[in-house]
Amino acid sequence: MKINENDVDKAISSLTSAYMAKTKRSRELFEYAQRVLPGGATYHIRYFSPYPLYMSKAKGSKIWDVDGNEYDDYWMGHGAHILGHAPDFVVEAVNEVSRSGTHLGFENEYAVRYAELLTRVIPNAEMVRFCNSGTEANMYAVRLARAYTKRRYIVKIEGGWHGSLDQLHVALTPPFHGAESLGILEEFIKYTIAVPYNDLDKLENTLRNFDVAAILIEPVPGSGGCIEPEPNYLKEVRRLADAYGALLIFDEVITGFRLALGGAQEYFNVKADLVVLGKIVGGGYPGAGAFAGPSEYMELLNHLKYPNPRQRVFHGGTFTGNTISMVAGYTTIKYLYENRHLYDEFNYRWSSTAKKLDEVCQEFNRICWITSVGSMIGIHFTSSKPRNIAEAYMNRLSEKIYKALHMYMIVNGIVYMTANMPHLMPSIVHTEEQAKRLVATFTQFLSYITNYVKMSTS
Repeated sequence: MKINENDVDKAISSLTSAYMAKTKRSRELFEYAQRVLPGGATYHIRYFSPYPLYMSKAKGSKIWDVDGNEYDDYWMGHGAHILGHAPDFVVEAVNEVSRSGTHLGFENEYAVRYAELLTRVIPNAEMVRFCNSGTEANMYAVRLARAYTKRRYIVKIEGGWHGSLDQLHVALTPPFHGAESLGILEEFIKYTIAVPYNDLDKLENTLRNFDVAAILIEPVPGSGGCIEPEPNYLKEVRRLADAYGALLIFDEVITGFRLALGGAQEYFNVKADLVVLGKIVGGGYPGAGAFAGPSEYMELLNHLKYPNPRQRVFHGGTFTGNTISMVAGYTTIKYLYENRHLYDEFNYRWSSTAKKLDEVCQEFNRICWITSVGSMIGIHFTSSKPRNIAEAYMNRLSEKIYKALHMYMIVNGIVYMTANMPHLMPSIVHTEEQAKRLVATFTQFLSYITNYVKMSTS
């Protein structure tokens, strides 16, 4: 199937005019922001043409922009707000503890209590260390794996996102080789090897030929479009890690506490050696990160057991274990622990919604495909259903149709990220009515775009 890009341009132009008519204050803010923020944004993925939305408040499953427009939010603070925006009981708990200080700078009981809870709910986690972001958590997990195995190489997945750490900021977008940023030396990434998702042969070949310390993998790639692992793929990755003496690190910054209380390890019944956490682990508050695993590995951080700093793995940071993050995270995860039955309805609602979305794609002559696991949904305008992130990029029917969909959804009161790789992460408080509205609006878009755009099968 081929899509006439000129027709898509016309559709985008019409949608953009409607967008600009309802977001005048966002436009004004963007024009000013460019004077004080490079590119007029705090993070480039939040930008889309002609200018990004500037939000003013959020509650539950809704978010409002500075012009007062209301949206169903499927971005949910980069997926952090599993219980919706600003749950009253979490906010109240944080406000209460903050009256005694926002950052004590010393050890506190909240971190101890939270770590104990996490070791109960996360499979294979006997010990935990907190940090301030998913990037930090990945950095420390990789360092720990190298220290334990005394090996050099890290294997990651092509297109997999693990934050902005130099040694992992590689192979994110086609052609999936080389550093993805200026300022990263080749020497920093020479021990990082990327292999395709769902490809066991290439993984084993790499393990066979290099001294691999760890396989670092998002069990379900988030920003890569929520690609589904093929049957037994993750179990085979586990087997290969054992066979070749590498540690298996699950980056559960997105899947953690989302797919199940115990994350992807519980959902897929596959245990990792180390698990990396972020977003939800902070209860929706900034500064969210942690890594956890068996004491066999985590004890390498123990300064009492290894008083010589050169004989242990360093971990630290000013705001690690601060009371705000600890109380917000503990309150959130404790609620999920006490109400874990919510996951059955949560996963059923959104897996059913994903199935309905995919049926709509089928009705429109397979202009698109839906990938999904639990409450993670990806939308792909590709020639076939992508089985890895390379296919999600390389098999696209059109780049511009992604922009058209993004703009259409915004104009019709639905927001998600990103404009070039739609991945939706609803919360537990999103309703059945919102799920139906998502399907209906997506159906309307496909009707709109297929009427607007000339297509051919040649």
